[in-house]
Amino acid sequence: MDPALAKMYDDTPPQFAAWFRAADRDKDGLVNGNEAVEFFNKSGLPTPVLAKIWVLADQNRSGTLKQKDFNRAMWLISVAQAGYDPTPAALEKHKHELSLPQLQGVESLEIAHQSHADKEADGDKHDAHPKKSPQVTFSKKKKKSAVLKPRMSVKNCSSISEGLKHIYNSKLKSIEATYLFSDFHSPLLRDSDFDAKPTVMMLGQYSVGKTSFIKFLLDGEEYPNALIGPEPTTDRFVSVMHSHDRSSVPGNTLAVQRDQPFSGLAKFGTAFLNKFFGAYMPAELLESITIIDTPGVLSGEKQRLERMYDFPNVVKWFAERCDLILVLFDPHKLDISDEFKRVIGALQGNDDKVRIVLNKADQVSTQHLMRVYGALMWSLSRVVRSPEVPRVYIGNFREGPYESEENARLLDLERDQLIVDLKDIPRRNVARKVNEFVKRVRTAKIHMLIISALRERMPSMFGKEKKQKKLVETLEDVFFEVQRKHNLPVGDFPPLEPFRDCLKAHKIEKFPVMNKVALKTLDEVLENDLPTLLERFGNPFDAEG
Repeated sequence: MDPALAKMYDDTPPQFAAWFRAADRDKDGLVNGNEAVEFFNKSGLPTPVLAKIWVLADQNRSGTLKQKDFNRAMWLISVAQAGYDPTPAALEKHKHELSLPQLQGVESLEIAHQSHADKEADGDKHDAHPKKSPQVTFSKKKKKSAVLKPRMSVKNCSSISEGLKHIYNSKLKSIEATYLFSDFHSPLLRDSDFDAKPTVMMLGQYSVGKTSFIKFLLDGEEYPNALIGPEPTTDRFVSVMHSHDRSSVPGNTLAVQRDQPFSGLAKFGTAFLNKFFGAYMPAELLESITIIDTPGVLSGEKQRLERMYDFPNVVKWFAERCDLILVLFDPHKLDISDEFKRVIGALQGNDDKVRIVLNKADQVSTQHLMRVYGALMWSLSRVVRSPEVPRVYIGNFREGPYESEENARLLDLERDQLIVDLKDIPRRNVARKVNEFVKRVRTAKIHMLIISALRERMPSMFGKEKKQKKLVETLEDVFFEVQRKHNLPVGDFPPLEPFRDCLKAHKIEKFPVMNKVALKTLDEVLENDLPTLLERFGNPFDAEG
């Protein structure tokens, strides 16, 4: 972004500050959708134009505007009133010829605000006291109402993430705990899981350039304790995060920090946590995303070395929480080892997040690059169980000139596209959180039905051990009956064998019975709560149109 344009968004003219206060009717420091509709309509612009401006202003898809976002919207309204298409490119091009937007009736509103402030400064108690008193009374009433009605309402939420958090804590979490969801699937969620930044994970064999790629993304700066070399150097999982100073935090510490989303990693034990740490550093990209660097996947004789933790399942844990997974290859390492195959298999169910990066592509000629690309596609087709081919980026993602300039234009285009996609992740993060939440609710519903069905088949008195053994052996029959009885999609059911293995460690007779109220609650979340939340924080101008 042009520095001058960024300064326009950051700097707040006195008029914009006054307009923001006027638009913020409920005085919560944010302009929500309904407030924006009322205020932006004063510009006289058509609803489709205002809808576009809202999308460009609400870049984090929170459904609300802070002062900086409001500034962006005001300048885009000015662009539209000047007869141009309201886009950042048009604003950058015409910024020197723009004036403040014209908003009908706002000038008098601003004067009224200023007049009120002057009267308060002069100590006019007769004017100020009556206006303060109703606010105090109203505040007390709201507090009483909150006590009387503890149930979650999306009207009390300031963002989609906060709404998801409320729905989970008030409705889903207790059901998951009752039906032992964390024993069969993933741990119960904490607030930090909802508040976490978007995450990008790097995967690949050793020496394909994962850590060098991260250095390139961080403007040539290595994260603390980073090691780059031709042999396996990064032997740990590293969460690279933003801070104003450089530091590192051991994995055991990260796993118990409430403000970090890593508590679920404790289930992999101390052996893994000793191979995990957080690296903090100042970098612009890290203000909006977190990067996960991973150990190089072993190949050849190195595969004989036993890791002290379950590497594929750790990758799976991170994959479920990532927004983007970059799997790196280079022209000289296209073979997929047994461990790499297990790692790619652990990504199953997260195929939409996976992107392939053919790194160091400047080291081969155009003719060899075509052959390398074909060989890479053939290797992937043997392990990726999907008819769709993942997006493949070709380039050399490190600092410095290309070794061969033969494909320089192609590599530049691919590099720029990948950088654009990475910077676009924060905008897509909310949609990803909603998608993962819906999947979790559906999984919890099917899990509850399976657990209840198993419990119903247990005898009340004798032969419990014999019956449990038979139920474990014929678990697929239970799956089929639950699917047929409730008309559920087969693809939503958990993998059979891992579920069977978990079931062996439990006594089915102690499972809870079917709770129809809990089942209705899960259906209510999918059919009512989530649609209401999304409607509240959608584009408010779409409803106008």
